[in-house]
Amino acid sequence: MVNTFRASIVAASCALAVATFGQFEEVHAHQDHSTADKRPVRSAKASQTAAALRDLWIGHIFWVRNVSLATLNKDDDAAKAAEQQAVANARSIAAAIEPFYGAAAKEKLFELLAGHYGAVKAYLLATAAGDPAGQSKATETLTLNAEEIAAFLSKANPNLPKEAVNGLLLAHGGHHIQQIQELRARNYGAEAKTWEEMKKHMYQIADTMTDALAKQFAKKF
Repeated sequence: MVNTFRASIVAASCALAVATFGQFEEVHAHQDHSTADKRPVRSAKASQTAAALRDLWIGHIFWVRNVSLATLNKDDDAAKAAEQQAVANARSIAAAIEPFYGAAAKEKLFELLAGHYGAVKAYLLATAAGDPAGQSKATETLTLNAEEIAAFLSKANPNLPKEAVNGLLLAHGGHHIQQIQELRARNYGAEAKTWEEMKKHMYQIADTMTDALAKQFAKKF
């Protein structure tokens, strides 16, 4: 039942991302990551920004994975250390938008990212405890949080359509769920494949944000 639950969530979230991704127009031609050549040519500043955002978003999944693995292995010290890094990473991601939208926007994004992490952790703890009701509640929270982040970003930048961003974030949440389930089952071969998909998806999110910023703040790029 847990595997069916996991599969349905991942499939639904990824399907929504595919269905809405076309709204990004010139940012990405397809969800296929091999279409990078169809993306607008970036300036040197935009390329630097994309690289920085990619590094930050990869840091997010790296530290959350460490939290998950340590928690499932009941290594409290390792989990605590990884969580500190996950929170610091969320602060860095939020700080990246401050030059464009100000300090208040930075704090709001950090609050929303903290909510994302909190929902993932709640799902992790429910999975470790074998608590399907807890998993369901955490998934609902994760879904609502994705919509909140999408609304925030789309309001700040008209080049980030809410439904498209929401689809990307739901797919990202689905990856977290899938990874936690695979780590719980010690299915490390499958988890390695999920990790590769998560990395590609982080690049996708980082690149989408970069191109939207470059379009909105052309004089800064």
